[in-house]
Amino acid sequence: MINEQIRDREVRVIGEDGEQLGIMSSREAMRLAEEAGLDLVKIAPTAKPPVCKIVDYGKFRYEQTRKEKEARKKQKIIDVKEIRLSPNIDTNDLNTKINAARRFLTKGDKVKVTLRFRGREMAHMANSKHILDDIAQELSDIAVIEKAPKVEGRSMTMFLTEKR
Repeated sequence: MINEQIRDREVRVIGEDGEQLGIMSSREAMRLAEEAGLDLVKIAPTAKPPVCKIVDYGKFRYEQTRKEKEARKKQKIIDVKEIRLSPNIDTNDLNTKINAARRFLTKGDKVKVTLRFRGREMAHMANSKHILDDIAQELSDIAVIEKAPKVEGRSMTMFLTEKR
C-alpha cells in the first residue's frame, strides 16, 4: 500500500536514508513524504504499529523485483528421473541402467527406480527384489536410499538421492 491507501491511525516511519523518525499519524507521515517529493510505502503491514518508509516507489519496486530474480537464480530445482526395469533384465542392460542413474545422481537429481511386472512375473515379485538391492549396492558410493523398495500395484519402486 502506498500514499493515500494507508488508512492506519498511527504508523512507524522510516526516513529516506534509513533513520527512524518514530511513531506518528499517517497524515503527518504523508506530509513528510510529500515535502521530500517521495512516496509513503507500507513495508511491514503486520507490525504493531505498521511500518512505513519514505521512498521513491518506482525505485522501490525495481529493487524488489531485482532481489526476487536474484533469489530465483540461486535456487536449485531437483528433478525426479525414472529408470524402468523388468525382472528378467540381463547384467549388461542392468549396468547400462546403473550408469544412467549414476549420471542423473551426479547432476543432483533424484532417481526413481521402477521394476515393472507383467503377467506371470507377478507371482515372483519377492524373488526380484534383489535387482533393486543390487542397484542400491552398486550406487552406494554416491547415493543413499531415500525410500526403500515398495510394491505398488504391478510395480516395485525405490527412490535414490545423492549423498550429502
